[in-house]
Amino acid sequence: MIKHMADLPTILEQGLATLQTSWISIILLLVPFAYLVLLQRSKSVGGRSDKGEAGSHAPDYSKFDTSNIRVTKILIHPIKSCKATSVPEAKYTLEGLDNDRRWCIVRADNNAVVTARDVAKMVLINPRIIPDPSSSEGGRLEVSFPKESGCEAFSVPLNPAEEALQDWQNLDISLWGKDDIEGYVCQTDIGRSPSEILSQYMGLSVHLAMKGSRLRICPPTQRFPDLDAPSYFQDGYPLMLLSEESVAAMQERVRGMVGMQGIEEQWSRDTLQVERFRPNIVVKGAGAPFFEDILTEFTVDSHRESLDKASPIIQLVSKCTRCMLPNVHPETGVRDKAVPLKVLMKHRRGLDPAQPSLSCMGCNGILTGNGVVKVGDWIHVRKTGFV
Repeated sequence: MIKHMADLPTILEQGLATLQTSWISIILLLVPFAYLVLLQRSKSVGGRSDKGEAGSHAPDYSKFDTSNIRVTKILIHPIKSCKATSVPEAKYTLEGLDNDRRWCIVRADNNAVVTARDVAKMVLINPRIIPDPSSSEGGRLEVSFPKESGCEAFSVPLNPAEEALQDWQNLDISLWGKDDIEGYVCQTDIGRSPSEILSQYMGLSVHLAMKGSRLRICPPTQRFPDLDAPSYFQDGYPLMLLSEESVAAMQERVRGMVGMQGIEEQWSRDTLQVERFRPNIVVKGAGAPFFEDILTEFTVDSHRESLDKASPIIQLVSKCTRCMLPNVHPETGVRDKAVPLKVLMKHRRGLDPAQPSLSCMGCNGILTGNGVVKVGDWIHVRKTGFV
């Protein structure tokens, strides 16, 4: 008995050592599982991840109010990459909003489209549609320039007669490496030609070209491999939709990155204008940003409640990938070295599976019929999913 009592401290010490070893083994086994749980939580908080706002391709639909979305702005860009015109309403066809990007500026040497990615001050060229119902040409496209440029304004017919087109040079215009867009070099009967005036402003030899009648078909997307929708001189698709909530969210992210990655102090005060992103239809009312990311099919009209066949269906077919163009200030023509592209690359990259290295803002759409859209119209959501 005395011997067993003497051995008791040794037995207790050995048992404690065994218990400690067991606990260490258990902890080592649990560490990987704890890491996975924390990693998953970090991805799900706020619906964000390193690869973009969504964090996955299954966004939380419950945060959006789909019953209260309205059109707040309509923007027409008559000449590609030039100043936008805000209008109270616009007719649309399969090719897009009337007169949106019906014209473009092309290099005289190779007929390639020139954009503000190449010449930032293009955004200061001001094209305006001057309708004239009494004229067989439907009115004029009037083009003016900043006063300090020394370039005079000119105008060309909206819908030139066939006889006039026979005297205009016919071109195969190149955009994104494809030279399959039919166009005509615009002419005027008064003063210098549009080509001369634009070449002086741009600092290189260019023409103003109007889209011809030959259809230009949009590129297919993953969801629409057989897409056959037509377009004018848009980068890819006849319509682009963006929400005010998305722009406001990006502005907050810009302010949160002031002092980082070349984002200057002025961005703690400056406004990120929706015009930088060059949408056609701007909406508001979903209650949270990036609703357009999950809006796949909708109609738009003046009725508060959805009515069958009140307006054609609009389908969003892809996210709009972004380049340096939104960095150009639409009112000064000055290109910012960081905003918003660097912020977009941090928060909105990897959302387009076809181009995962690019950032996205807004969504591209196609139209299924002719109609009219007005500021104040209601958006009627028909389908949601992954755009």
